[in-house]
Amino acid sequence: MAYIQAAKEQGEDDGCIFCDLPAEGDDARTKILIRGQRAFVILNSFPYNPGHLMVAPFRHVGDLGAVETDEFAEVDALLTRSVRALEEEMEPHGFNLGMNLGRVAGAGIPGHLHWHVVPRWNGDTNFMPVVGQTRVLPELLDETYARLLPRLESV
Repeated sequence: MAYIQAAKEQGEDDGCIFCDLPAEGDDARTKILIRGQRAFVILNSFPYNPGHLMVAPFRHVGDLGAVETDEFAEVDALLTRSVRALEEEMEPHGFNLGMNLGRVAGAGIPGHLHWHVVPRWNGDTNFMPVVGQTRVLPELLDETYARLLPRLESV
């Protein structure tokens, strides 16, 4: 319920999680799994599936055309590293990788670009997201963080 309430209470004027959370410096609490020079990997607090990660540049940028070449290169490397770590630790059958550009396209935080990495398993969709408009996850975020942190550090 804490996740649901926080999502409902989050407004556009509440800052930017992709700027604010890295600035806190408490990666375990904020669920930042790995930091690069220009981008980082963080667990999604409202995951579609266990292991749902996001990769974002540190720089607050919402325009895809404004992303610098070295930022793209590091985001790409972290996306690849994230997929490898998830494959090793969670053995998914596939992945959804992507981003939503603009609120109308589904971006919850349109002012700061971020890429989603969602591990998928055969049969992972159940009636809850379709009928109940909610998700049921078999693993707590703290458990997922503890499982993935050593994998991301080693790949």
